[in-house]
Amino acid sequence: MLAAAGGASAQEGMRPEMSEFYTPVTTVVAPGTDMQGGGFTAPSDAIVLFDGSDLSAWENSQGGPAEWTVADGVMTVDKSKGDIRTKEKFDNFQLHIEWRVPENIHGEGQARGNSGVYLQGMYELQVLDSYNNSTYVNGQAGSIYKQTAPLVNAMRKPGEWNVYDIIYTAPVFKEDGTYRSFPRVTVIQNGVLVQNNTTIIGTTEYIGFPKVRAHGAGPILLQSHGDPSEPISFRNIWIRKL
Repeated sequence: MLAAAGGASAQEGMRPEMSEFYTPVTTVVAPGTDMQGGGFTAPSDAIVLFDGSDLSAWENSQGGPAEWTVADGVMTVDKSKGDIRTKEKFDNFQLHIEWRVPENIHGEGQARGNSGVYLQGMYELQVLDSYNNSTYVNGQAGSIYKQTAPLVNAMRKPGEWNVYDIIYTAPVFKEDGTYRSFPRVTVIQNGVLVQNNTTIIGTTEYIGFPKVRAHGAGPILLQSHGDPSEPISFRNIWIRKL
């Protein structure tokens, strides 16, 4: 009772404008527009990484030209050409990326449209056809590969576009190379939350457990792991530095 009374008395004499502020003025960002098949175009302050025309923002893993196929506004994995990564490196960001497995996809488990989005080139957000396709849960679409399963399976049918909206916070390292703060990620797939401020405990490893490897800013890397006869496609990729 006394605490409540003290709180009430502290508000006496205040006016509404005493808890209002007007600066700094919030930056105006024009949002994107809806796209057919899901997703939306880049907002006005985004860096466009792929607009459907060319791969000028990308390179191969040796630093040479990216040579995946580009046609009809879409880039498609060419497994013979290996992974591709952005030329620019990033720390904290919001990333939007859309991907599609072919309507006639075959195979099962991990051999069904396998690819991945690597955050800072180190930490994989899995891309896979998980529509009526059973595999280990920390390896299905929307998982932080071999670490954290998605909260739900939000896959669309093969042939339809899936949308990832990713909010990533880069790690901070101590002088001894260990984490002062871990990398964290939130992922929304097709409008559904699948990773909620998830802690990433280390690098993505196919065999063994995650490792802690000190690093600075890093690229967005797209994995060339798709089935060569039924490759994964991507479109409408943009990023906002945070």
